[in-house]
Amino acid sequence: MVVWGMKTTVEIADSLFNQAKELAHKEGLSFRILVEEGLRTVIQARTSNQSKPFRLRDGSFKVGQGLQPGIEWTQLNALAYDDEAELRQR
Repeated sequence: MVVWGMKTTVEIADSLFNQAKELAHKEGLSFRILVEEGLRTVIQARTSNQSKPFRLRDGSFKVGQGLQPGIEWTQLNALAYDDEAELRQR
């Protein structure tokens, strides 16, 4: 049984074509096989990433009590950036 594929024309940059053709030659592959392998790799990577939602790792501190009474956000910002002028205004 012979399975035929779809013939199509694709325009790509000359430099990319030359790199792909050279790589295919070095690996003993046809250009068609290298292009198909590349397309399968990209399609698999992009479709599998969509099924896994991004999860941000927990970067919270293990110790501490959070924001303490008597410290406002504006003071915290001034303390973080060592802004003495801002602290004197409070």
